[in-house]
Parts: sequence; C-alpha cells; structure tokens
Amino acid sequence: MELSQIIPHIEALIFASDKPLTNLDLVELLNNAIGFIDDRATLDQVESAVDGIHEKYSAEFYAFELKQSGGGWQFLTKKEYHKTIAQLNGDKFLKRLSSAALETLAIIAYKQPITKSEIEAIRGVNCDYAVQKLLEKDLVIIAGRNEEAVGKPLIYTTSKSFMDYFGINNTDDLPKINEVLMEELVQATVVNNNNGQAENEVEEGQASADKILAVTETGELIENTALAANEDAEMTGDENMTDVVTTDEEPAAMEINEDDIDQAGDAEATIAAVAAQEEIARDKRETNDETAEDKQVKKEDSTES
Repeated sequence: MELSQIIPHIEALIFASDKPLTNLDLVELLNNAIGFIDDRATLDQVESAVDGIHEKYSAEFYAFELKQSGGGWQFLTKKEYHKTIAQLNGDKFLKRLSSAALETLAIIAYKQPITKSEIEAIRGVNCDYAVQKLLEKDLVIIAGRNEEAVGKPLIYTTSKSFMDYFGINNTDDLPKINEVLMEELVQATVVNNNNGQAENEVEEGQASADKILAVTETGELIENTALAANEDAEMTGDENMTDVVTTDEEPAAMEINEDDIDQAGDAEATIAAVAAQEEIARDKRETNDETAEDKQVKKEDSTES
C-alpha cells in the first residue's frame, strides 16, 4: 500500500478520535477500514506516514500540529492561538485546580511513585481532599501498595490522562530542574507570625532572619534559618526540591491571565496554567447553598409571622 493512500486515512482517524491514537491503534483501524485491499498497511508504513504528517503540519501557516501526547498522536492547536480559542471555550478552557491540588499533583508527578504520608511530609498539611480530587479527575491513579512500608500504604502515580491533559508523552518530558537548584536541603515557606511584617521589611530592603522548615531527601523535617524574600514560596516541582507549606489553611485558588495561557505549550507552564476549576465550582456551590439557606430562613420567618 502506498503512503499517499495511507496518509489521508491516518489524518482522518487522528482528527476524529477523542483520545490519542498510538501507531498500533492506527495500523489496526486502518486495516479494518480498508481491509478489502490485499496489500495491508504495516507498522513501518504507518510510522513513516505519521512522520510525514507531523512535518506537514509543522509549517507556520497551519494553526494546529500533530503532537505525541499520552502515548499516542493528537491534533492540537498551536500555543500561539490559545488566547484566540479561549474566547470560545470560556471556563471550560481554563481548567482550574486549587493551589493545594496543584501542589499535590506536582509532587506526585516528580516524586512518583509516592505514598500519601510522603506527600504530607513534603507539604506539611493533610492532603486527603487534594488527592481525592485528583483521583476523581483521573489525573492520578493508585498504582499499588508499598510492601516495604509499615501498613503497606497505597502508592500514587500520574495517569495516562495526566500526560494526555498536559500534552506530554511520558514523565521524562516534564521540565528538568535547574542544576543550580539541586540541593539536599530546600528553603520552604517561611513561618511568619508577624502578620506581613516580614514582607514589608523585604520591600524596604530590611532582611530578616525567620525560622523556616526544610525537608531532606529522606523526608526528614528539620529547622533551618534563612532570609525571607516572600511568604508564598513557589513550588519548583523538583524531585530533589520540595516546599513545605506550614499552614493548615487551604491555599487560595491561583489566578490565571492570558499570558499564562500563551505559555501553556511548555509542560511546566501548563501545570501552572491548569489552576483550579474546582475552587470556582466550590465557590459557586457555597454561594448557591447560602442563597438556599437565606430563602429557607425567610420562609420560616414568614410562617411564624
């Protein structure tokens, strides 16, 4: 079978599919579709055809491209057009996670396989809710149990949907951590009980030595001292570097602007830009609950009158 015959069928299959298609998927579907032809398509032919399609849509005048994502092939809009199509998709385009879920997802992505207690040792707070939400969204999966740990706790890894969602083929495609940041100890979120005093001092150029927590590669929490530059230390996602959140409060949802979306082609920027649809939904539910409660109170007052 000639490549010129195969290519249009492969383009149609990838375009119509709602999930990434592997080369083996394409071989099977292709031969099922045109099985009446004696000369059946081979894996080598499909791979050559896919390479040709990839090169074809890499040209600047196409608004989309063929990308390997989640182990298969998909047509995806090029990142320079993200702001344009965001007008059509609205909130659906701006998928959001709470900051807690986002931090938890990043920790799992870089430290997998990992147990819940190990996640909590890194974040410093309970992560039951965040992990449950990530499981519901199929971004992480339970990969088994740690047979060597006490109690044989569940271990978590990212899912195939995670790779598909963020447009990466495997975890090796996650952004590499800057070598200069790879230290055994990491500065964590500053423990500051002075209600913003440290932040004001930093703005005025007055450095203050605040007590912070740090975590070693073995997961041991220790006390350390360092100069505080910002109360909200940003997660790096490094497998050797992890921030410790020292408050029990749920972090606020991250705000996303158009510049964040424009950079979403990069896996690291995508993780930052995926921020917190659940937080919005939760706010809407709370608003609806408050409205319903007010109506019930008014109804009861009216009945008593």
